[in-house]
Amino acid sequence: MLKLTGQIRDYAWGSLTAIPELMGNQPTDEPQAEYWLGAHPLAPATIDGVDLNLVLHDHPDWVGDRTYRAFGDRFPVLLKILAAEHPLSLQAHPTREQAEEGFARETAAGLELDAPERIYRDDWPKPEVLIALTDFDLLCGFRSPSATVELFTKLGVSEKFNSVLSPLRQRKGAAAIEEVFLDILSQEHPDHVDEIIRLATGFADEDSEVGLLSRTALELNHYFPHHPSILAALMMNRIHLKVGEGIYLPTRTLHSYISGVGIEVMACSDNVLRGGLTAKYINVDELIRVVDFTPSAVGPVDTEDDKGFTRYLTPTPEFAAWRGELTSKPITLPRTASCRIALVVDGEAQLRRDGTKLDLGPGEAVLIPYGHEVKAAGSATIFVASPGV
Repeated sequence: MLKLTGQIRDYAWGSLTAIPELMGNQPTDEPQAEYWLGAHPLAPATIDGVDLNLVLHDHPDWVGDRTYRAFGDRFPVLLKILAAEHPLSLQAHPTREQAEEGFARETAAGLELDAPERIYRDDWPKPEVLIALTDFDLLCGFRSPSATVELFTKLGVSEKFNSVLSPLRQRKGAAAIEEVFLDILSQEHPDHVDEIIRLATGFADEDSEVGLLSRTALELNHYFPHHPSILAALMMNRIHLKVGEGIYLPTRTLHSYISGVGIEVMACSDNVLRGGLTAKYINVDELIRVVDFTPSAVGPVDTEDDKGFTRYLTPTPEFAAWRGELTSKPITLPRTASCRIALVVDGEAQLRRDGTKLDLGPGEAVLIPYGHEVKAAGSATIFVASPGV
């Protein structure tokens, strides 16, 4: 068991207080959006001051044969604490094939890794699961065209706005959604957004689907005034997660975290294609190529009991995730056949292996090498992430 120190990412949408409070630190008056615990070269965690990617390169036996065969000496898991004070950009992440092709293409074109127009900063996919530590709201995937038309009709939109919706009436499925989405992104005037915001004020107090649509419109407009991509966001499913619930986001899924604190477990990538609600660069052609516009019904990911831990049933080879509620009775941390990261988010935990004891408090994490059986007890919530192979 080796103590890990992660890295804070200070993106503007982050909370001033949530991550410091969780970790028992003083706020810095700067937003703290994410705390990274992984081996991504942009912000690797450290062990005794040494970058985790370098540590694992020097100790391939810690990774495990199965993981090493699948991913080489690149540890495939990135675990994060995420604290969203306000909505993130609409975004999606590529498949492995898309990432490999896009990374090679942009590298051949001579784009620097930190260039603002660069999309592919590595050649990995980025599926992810988000597990709520507080009530958590997000947008994820698209509702059916007919459902979107029905909601806007109940809102009372004008004939002028109905012209925007006409492909949703005339076509079905992904083709209709893609056409309207592309049309919205190409608009230069926010007239339609102004209409929706005006209408939404009359429904915002309703306990209904139209009320939820209206509150979403007003909330997004507060942070992104008159931004045309608000209309794109209103075609998406809004999801509310209760504490402990998780949502799985496959590659190619358009989404935006709105507010809340959670644990993210994902493939070790930082590839993001933005699709709106941002002042940053949007490559519309690449976005249309990557995003899956197929309508979907989205809800919390299924879970199962795994010897005292809750396992979130994600299908990815890059990662697997568990949550445990520790008591005085010791239980074995899952997945001894892989290298793991364990993170405590509240309370106190005691980890033991072969007579060695390690105490962890909130925000503290450890790396557990392949094959090491570790028992945990205490009064804490603990998350464990490992490769999914």
